[in-house]
Amino acid sequence: MKYRLSKKEKRIGLRILLSLAAFIVVFAVDKSIDLASSVGGKLGWLLPFFLYLAIYIAIGCDVLYRAARNIAHGQVFDENFLMCVATLGAFALAIFRGVTGQEIEGFDEACAVLLFYQVGEFFQRYATGKSRKSISALMDIRPDSANVIRGGETVEVSPDEVHIGETIVINPGEKVPLDGVCISGTSSLDLKALTGETLPSPIAQGGKVISGSVNLEGKIEVQVEKEFYDSTVSKILELVENAADKKSKAENFITKFARYYTPTVVICALLLAVIPGAITDDWAGWIYRALSFLVVSCPCALVISIPLSFFAGIGAASRYGILIKGSNYLEKFSKANIFVFDKTGTLTKGNFAVTAVTPADRCEEILRLAAICEQGLSHPIATSIVECYKNEFGADIPSNYSIKNEAGFGVVASCEDEVLLAGNAKLMRQYGINCDATTDAGTTVYVAKNGALIGTILIEDELKSDSPALIGALNGMGAKTVMLTGDSEAVAAKVASATGISKYHASLLPADKVSKVEELLAEKGKNDVLCFVGDGINDAPVLMRSDIGIAMGGVGSDAAIEASDIVLMQDDLNGIPLAKRIARRTMNIVTENIVFSLAVKVAILILSALGITNMWIAVFGDVGVAILAILNAMRVGLKYNTDKK
Repeated sequence: MKYRLSKKEKRIGLRILLSLAAFIVVFAVDKSIDLASSVGGKLGWLLPFFLYLAIYIAIGCDVLYRAARNIAHGQVFDENFLMCVATLGAFALAIFRGVTGQEIEGFDEACAVLLFYQVGEFFQRYATGKSRKSISALMDIRPDSANVIRGGETVEVSPDEVHIGETIVINPGEKVPLDGVCISGTSSLDLKALTGETLPSPIAQGGKVISGSVNLEGKIEVQVEKEFYDSTVSKILELVENAADKKSKAENFITKFARYYTPTVVICALLLAVIPGAITDDWAGWIYRALSFLVVSCPCALVISIPLSFFAGIGAASRYGILIKGSNYLEKFSKANIFVFDKTGTLTKGNFAVTAVTPADRCEEILRLAAICEQGLSHPIATSIVECYKNEFGADIPSNYSIKNEAGFGVVASCEDEVLLAGNAKLMRQYGINCDATTDAGTTVYVAKNGALIGTILIEDELKSDSPALIGALNGMGAKTVMLTGDSEAVAAKVASATGISKYHASLLPADKVSKVEELLAEKGKNDVLCFVGDGINDAPVLMRSDIGIAMGGVGSDAAIEASDIVLMQDDLNGIPLAKRIARRTMNIVTENIVFSLAVKVAILILSALGITNMWIAVFGDVGVAILAILNAMRVGLKYNTDKK
């Protein structure tokens, strides 16, 4: 995704280039013929003064304005203030030298300080804009309007004016404004901005339509299922807009550091000018050292490059359909070493299918009774039973039963004097029905009628193809991998063996998963970080309780977007190691920038105070280091190998 400069950035770039060209010409002429002496007389210094002043105002007018504005608002000690004090002080020192007949020194250096400071600022804008481009692709999913059918006519309204149950029309090329279900027409949707998936997704009658996608082909009509504030696009936009508010420890440290560091160096510079100046009576020399001290002490490299590194990391992740809610989660995820996985829909596909019915001679009866219990439920097991009965026998399912869902156990259906049960062995025992525990590596649904066991249904889930590779990669990194599931011991053991999971806990109720995560959190070390990876639908409590919650298949899932800290917009396990690599690279670069910036600045600060270096070296210590740190921060956004685990 190529980044193009805005008109404002082009104007700033042109101003910098013109000012730089003018500075080079004046500087070259001044150093070759000495502009002050070429005029002669006591007022000869005025010629270089006016020439350099014109360049100074052209390149630094906005810095002077920002410094004055911030001072008026009570924000005195920032980089604008330091730049103004240092450069205006250099000008004042040069004027003093000119008036007293000394060799002029300071005009060129003051201009150079501001000129290269602006170059550094331009690099920052460019780097930030390039990183923002990845995130702004998500912001482009915001719909402008919705075409809603009212009174037999199509009316264009704001998306937030459309209500649940209304029908909207989406023409080819238009963004989908609201979540819903297609009730007319066929087309294909571009989900690239949401998931990073480049291939179009076909849509037909009955298919789910996600807001933020783009209709590519035919006209479709969609019945709205969520209002705009509750839609996928709205939640994603809110997530992206709030990501910058959640700062990492490194960013908070730099903010606090700059708050105390800047006034401290100003006081040190003042003392450096006054005390030695009073003792030696060499005021000009010590003021010059103090001004050099101020220039190099500007914390631009840290204040700019550290947030930029995290911003670039979040932007890089968003390019691959990975939404990270803030730099604090990016920082924490780089240390993640305990990964806890939900099984269904995460390590497995969640597309359950009936593989066996026992006894086989009562297959139709068993499936019919189970289908009565499971009808209308959205759980994959319930859906697989209902679909199997309809596909095998094509009969209608009686709907006159009262259905009661026993969470974690199964379903009870009753009608007049008939009571049906469909669930696990715990449900059978709860109702006093004896049943032999099975050892089949699948989910066994026991079916009972009026207190007597009728038979069992075996349902199995398919393992995702990339699950073994992911677990292998995490185990290879020394991470601990754990699986939590409500399925039987046999099912859990089979999945653990196939994937390489180091530990698992089976037959867990939803509340048990939270308790188990609590246990793992209590057992982990001080520096350990526990991540829970779930489908985001029924794992919200665990996602929120873990150190880092990662939601799989986040598109269309409210729980995924709201409860997790990282959302993988594609149902793709490869996003986990990719996000880990992005987080690690980000933190490595943050550490490099902190160490490099502080080391160089401390060295030049000492040399400036001792009078060994001049303001030109101070310019490198400030602007040069800032530019190098910014360029280093931009490495976070380099391309990543998505095949690498």
